[in-house]
Amino acid sequence: MKRPWNLPVLAVYSLATYRNGQVNMNICTYVSAVSLQPKKYAVAIYENTQTLDFLKDSSLAILQLLAADQHALVRHLGKKSGFQLNKHNWLHKNNLLQKWQGMDVLRDCAALLLLEKENTMTTGDHILHLFNVLKYTGLRDDILTTRILGEKGIIKT
Repeated sequence: MKRPWNLPVLAVYSLATYRNGQVNMNICTYVSAVSLQPKKYAVAIYENTQTLDFLKDSSLAILQLLAADQHALVRHLGKKSGFQLNKHNWLHKNNLLQKWQGMDVLRDCAALLLLEKENTMTTGDHILHLFNVLKYTGLRDDILTTRILGEKGIIKT
């Protein structure tokens, strides 16, 4: 029997954070819209990550809803630490970036949300961030889910 937290099929996101002209990206599945008016999202970010480090210096981030065909990105953006892999250089070298709102984002995402940090809370091994949504755009309907990652053998479900 699956563990309860592995039962739901969750959307897979990448949170882009920025510092000194550099972008870092991680993989997030603990993400939820928590208010429609005003639009707010909650994103849980694993502790001791470069993503958290970058968020200390900036209140802005871009939440990227990944498209189904972007599953291979999880091996680099989620399974490798930004402290060991310069994700900025890797993303540029592999021509995976475009500009949105003047910032680097992944090409071909399903959706993009420009976020502004409002509050944080320690919740165990993740830090929960509450963000205000400043701008957003939907681009594709075919989203990446944890079910697809499990089927591809990228994660255990």
